[in-house]
Amino acid sequence: PVFNQAAQVWNHTFFWESMKPNGGGAPTGKVADAINRDFGSYENFAVEFKNAGATQFGSGWAWLLSDKSGKLTITKTPNAANPITDGKTPILTMDVWEHA
Repeated sequence: PVFNQAAQVWNHTFFWESMKPNGGGAPTGKVADAINRDFGSYENFAVEFKNAGATQFGSGWAWLLSDKSGKLTITKTPNAANPITDGKTPILTMDVWEHA
C-alpha cells in the first residue's frame, strides 16, 4: 500500500507539472529530434501514445520513456505502476484512469 500511495503521488505530480498555460502541440528541440528518430514523426508518436492510453484497461498510465541510451519508447502501466522501477526515465505521461 505504501508504494501505491507514493507512486500515485509521484505519477500525478509528474503529470500535472508537465502542463503549462497555452502549452501543447508538437515539441521542439532535442525532444522533437528524438521523437522523429524513434517514431518516424510526431504524428506517428501521437497515434502510438494515444493508442497506449486507449488500450489500458481500467486505471493506469501511458508513458513516453527514455532508456539509458536515450532511445524513446511508449508503454502503459496499470494502477500505480511506474516505469522508474524498470530503470526507464519518464518524459511524458497521460493519466488514463477511468475518471480522467
